[in-house]
Amino acid sequence: MNYRSFIRRDYKLQASTGWQPSSFVSKRTLVVSGLSLFTVLSVVFLFNLTDANANPSTDPVTQAIDIPAPSDDAQSVVRQLSLPAKPEASSAIPFAPPQRKLKASIVPSAEIPTTRNKQVRIKVRRGDTLAAIFSRNKLSARDVHNIITLGKPVRGLKNLHPGEHIRLQYDAQDRFTGLVHELDKFQSLHIQRNENGYTAKQVVRKPDVRIAYASGSIQNSLFLAGQKAGMPENLIMELAGIFGWDIDFVLDIRRDDSFHVVYEEHYLDGEKVRNGNILAAEFINQGKSFRAVQYTHANGRSDYYTPKGYSMRKAFLRTPVDFSRISSRFGKRKHPILNSMRLHKGVDYAAKRGTPVRATGDGKIIHRARKGGYGKTVVISHGNKYSTLYAHLSNYNRKARSGSRVKQGQVIGYVGSTGRATGPHLHYEFRVYGGHRNPLTVKLPSAAPIDKRIKQDFLNKTQGLIAQLDGLRRTDIAFAQ
Repeated sequence: MNYRSFIRRDYKLQASTGWQPSSFVSKRTLVVSGLSLFTVLSVVFLFNLTDANANPSTDPVTQAIDIPAPSDDAQSVVRQLSLPAKPEASSAIPFAPPQRKLKASIVPSAEIPTTRNKQVRIKVRRGDTLAAIFSRNKLSARDVHNIITLGKPVRGLKNLHPGEHIRLQYDAQDRFTGLVHELDKFQSLHIQRNENGYTAKQVVRKPDVRIAYASGSIQNSLFLAGQKAGMPENLIMELAGIFGWDIDFVLDIRRDDSFHVVYEEHYLDGEKVRNGNILAAEFINQGKSFRAVQYTHANGRSDYYTPKGYSMRKAFLRTPVDFSRISSRFGKRKHPILNSMRLHKGVDYAAKRGTPVRATGDGKIIHRARKGGYGKTVVISHGNKYSTLYAHLSNYNRKARSGSRVKQGQVIGYVGSTGRATGPHLHYEFRVYGGHRNPLTVKLPSAAPIDKRIKQDFLNKTQGLIAQLDGLRRTDIAFAQ
C-alpha cells in the first residue's frame, strides 16, 4: 500500500468515525509504530522457535508479555519485547543448567573381567571320534594325542557311543582347559590341563537313596495291579522273580491276591533318576503269605531270603517263560496232529513268537539242534540227577551254544512253532534220572540256607524291613475296613 492510498483511507476513517488526526506527522508516526511492532513480534517468534528446536528436552521459564498500546517511542516497544525472562527464586520449576554430554568409551571384550569359565556341551553323533569333535571345535590334534595317551582312565574316549555327552571347557580368554566325558548320570571322566600337560580322574556321584512303598490287590493280573500301585514294569518283573520259585504266576494267581513292597528310589539334585532294589516284599497267594527280605553279604553279593534265613532261590525256576498261558498240561491227551491218545510228557506254554525262553536252573547245554517232532530244541543237564528240555523254538540265543554252561534265568532261545506244532508255544519237560515229572507239581530242591556264622547279622539287619512289611499290612487291612 503506497502513501497516497493510506492518506485516502485515513480520510474515509475520519468521515465515518469522526476521528481527527492532529497532523500528518501523527499519521506517519502511527504507521512507523505499527510496522515496528510487526517486525519485533516476528523477530521474537522466530527467536523462540529457534530456541525450542535447539533445546527440545528443556522446559523454558516463560513470562507473560503485555503488548503496549501504540506509542510515539518505537524504541521503547522494542526494548520491552526483547528483554529475556528471568526465573524467580520462588518459581515452582527449579532452574537447571544444561548438562554436559559425556563421550561413551568402548572397552574391548578381552578386557572385561569375568569369574565364570565357558563350557560347550556336545552330543556324540554316530561315527564321532574325539579327533573329529576337536576338529569341529578348532582344537589341535596335539591336544587329542596328549589326552588319548593318558592310558587306562581314558579308554572310554577311544570308543565314543552315540548319545553320550562331552563338555569342552575354556577359561575367560577362550583357552582350552579340559573336558568332561559324561558316561551316565552317575559317572564322568574329568580331563584337566595343567603346566605339565593333562591329568585324568573318574568322578562317581552317589545318589540320595529314599525308601518307597507300594501295595496292591490283584483283580486281573499282577502286571495291571502293579501298574495301578505305581510300580514301573521292571520292578513288577523283579517282584515276580523273587517269588517265582514258590508261586506260578500263570496258574496260582487268584482274584484278591495282594502284595506289599518296600523298595529304593535314587535321586540326584532332588530329581528321581531311577528305582533301586526291592528291600522287602510280601505276596499273599490264596490266603498264604510269602515273605522275602534282601541281605547283602560281605563280598557285596545281595540275595533274597525268608525272614528265618532260608534262601528264596531254588535250584530251579517253576516256569521258563514269564506270564504265559498254559495250553496243554502234563498227562495223557489226544495229540492235535497225530490224532491219537499219547502221554504228554511236559507242559505247553502258549506265548507270542519270539518270547524269550529262560533256563530254569544252572547247568550245561548238551543238545542244541533239531530233534524230530520237537523241532528246534535245547536240552540242559543239571548234574547227574536233573535235566530239562525246551522245544519248538523259533531260534537260539547265539551265546548259548552246545557245551556251554548257563545260569538260571539266562535266555537260551525264543518261542516258535518248529516241529510238530499247531501254533507258537514252548514245550517244557522236567526229568529226574531220565524219568519225566510234571513240571507244575514236582518238588523243586532248595538252595542252601544262609551261613550260620552270619545268621545273627542277618537277623539284626532285616528286622527293620520285617517291621515295615507289618506296618504296610496293618495299614492295608485298616484301609479295607
